[in-house]
Amino acid sequence: MKSRIQTPFTHRQYMLSQDFEIYYYSDTGHYNVDLHSHDYYEFYFYMEGDVEFEIGDRRQALRSGDFVIVPPGTMHRAFVVNTELPYRRFVFWIGSDFARQLAEHFPDFAFLLNYMRRDRHLNIFHNDPVSFNAVLSKALQLLEEVHGSHFAREAVIEIRVEDLLLLLCRTVYDKVNPSSRKAASRLHEQVMAYIDENLEEDISLDSLAEHFFVSKYHISHTFKEHLGISVHQYLLRKRLAACRDAIMMNEKISEVCLTYGFKDYPSFFRAFRKAYGMSPKEYREAFSLAELQQDNT
Repeated sequence: MKSRIQTPFTHRQYMLSQDFEIYYYSDTGHYNVDLHSHDYYEFYFYMEGDVEFEIGDRRQALRSGDFVIVPPGTMHRAFVVNTELPYRRFVFWIGSDFARQLAEHFPDFAFLLNYMRRDRHLNIFHNDPVSFNAVLSKALQLLEEVHGSHFAREAVIEIRVEDLLLLLCRTVYDKVNPSSRKAASRLHEQVMAYIDENLEEDISLDSLAEHFFVSKYHISHTFKEHLGISVHQYLLRKRLAACRDAIMMNEKISEVCLTYGFKDYPSFFRAFRKAYGMSPKEYREAFSLAELQQDNT
């Protein structure tokens, strides 16, 4: 990860591009702005600091893992309470015309635009570390591609933008429709959702059978039939992905593997190298925000 993807803070509140802009900020100092609005959509991902977000007639202290959606024409600002603390965040702007084009191409994305355009009370969404790191990793991949020069760059950028926005769309939908993930879902879908939400727990076929009141053999057969992989393989993939995203956000490798269910570091190391072709440390050096944070210290 090169420090060139980090953007020095400015007070500019208008877009230079017609489609989208994305920034990663990590700084310490005075960066408060006045209440303002703009004619594009804003997504703000809060990582670290002492910040209150004011939007409409509400003001709320932010926690790491929060993201904020700001519709066009909505008065808002992030107010830094303690300017001596490091302040880290991603900011993602989407032009209104570009958003409409995406909604035509992806009808499901229209849900998010409609939600943002209405007078909704809920603009700030809190996420668990696994879910938030998944969002941040997609933002980071997009930002790296924007500043890169790889083959097929423009096509990959388009895919990265759509991938990030559709994940945000799904996240907001699940949060404002909490029963939607459980309603009428089949057993394997319920098991997948349970695993996704409990990666840090000690999950086994026996514990799943106890939780869902069915035999472990039935769970195993149903899972394999619908997904083509075992419960263990799915769990391993999800845990490795959670560790990978956390490593990209510069969390400590030795703590990450234990947090997301690995019994010891050697087994995590072997599984990670097999899945990603490099060690966790090599992966962090190649893709994480570590170098950016070091540049600020």
